[in-house]
Amino acid sequence: MSLAFVFPGQGAQTVGMGRDLAEACQAARAVFEEVDEALGERLSALAWEGDAELLTLTENAQPALMATSMAVVRALEAEGVDVTVAGYVAGHSLGEYSALCAAGAIKLADAARLLRLRGKAMQAAVPVGEGAMAAVLGLDCDAVAEVAERAAQGGVCQVANENDPAQNVISGSREAVERAVELAKEAGAKRAVMLPVSAPFHCSLMTPAAATMARALGDVEIAQPKVPIVANVLAAEATDPSVIRSLLVDQVAGRVRWRASVEWMAEHGVKEFWELGAGKALSGMIRRTFRDANTRAVATAREVAEAAASRQDACKTSSN
Repeated sequence: MSLAFVFPGQGAQTVGMGRDLAEACQAARAVFEEVDEALGERLSALAWEGDAELLTLTENAQPALMATSMAVVRALEAEGVDVTVAGYVAGHSLGEYSALCAAGAIKLADAARLLRLRGKAMQAAVPVGEGAMAAVLGLDCDAVAEVAERAAQGGVCQVANENDPAQNVISGSREAVERAVELAKEAGAKRAVMLPVSAPFHCSLMTPAAATMARALGDVEIAQPKVPIVANVLAAEATDPSVIRSLLVDQVAGRVRWRASVEWMAEHGVKEFWELGAGKALSGMIRRTFRDANTRAVATAREVAEAAASRQDACKTSSN
């Protein structure tokens, strides 16, 4: 059975994430220590016992979620499960940096600094209050894109996240997104709600942030990943470092094509998906996209041990 490792994006953060693992595993603890050193502050303290509102700030949530995911990766490695057992890696938005770090394409310290900058740049791209995002449930992506186009009226309103067959997120100018929410309801959406986010991510309003990331990524070494990454904006595999660098820039203002990425992996033989890091949101999206998928969320020391044991059992079964 082909396996993929997938990594969560913003919104999965919770105070306390990764603490159990760091206390149980030196390799996991070392991840948080290296990220703290790279950022020059104790981000680990904020993630483990800090203020939830402060952790939710984009510039904190992004590196903290990556650190938590990488702590899981290192703990799995300590149990004998290397990233190369997976056929592919993929991550939702910032999770793409986690995936690349797990696959050895980007160094941990570089990933932490890039995500801190990415968070700041995305927040600074649009004045607070001028942008917005909304989730639309019960309409397919084409229908939501049509609603967004009608709602724009000279502003920006675009599909930002294509999460699963019936869950899409729109992003853009506040007034346009508010109009889209009402139009989506009229079009038959089961639910259309504004999201409590601080900026309109993954739309053309993020172009200034993309330019910032292009400059920053130009100064960072990117190696060929040990495992192909299924990129957000392509919904297909990428392995060439120069292509990956370009895709990470495109991703800032581009659509997160998660549903299409899951479908691509399924078409290429993946049946099992391990969600490494905080939360279980991706597992739900995957099951709604690919009904035959087996999903496993791995975040705690117990879950790491169970995942490693399941892998050893699978290896024994295949060798018999």
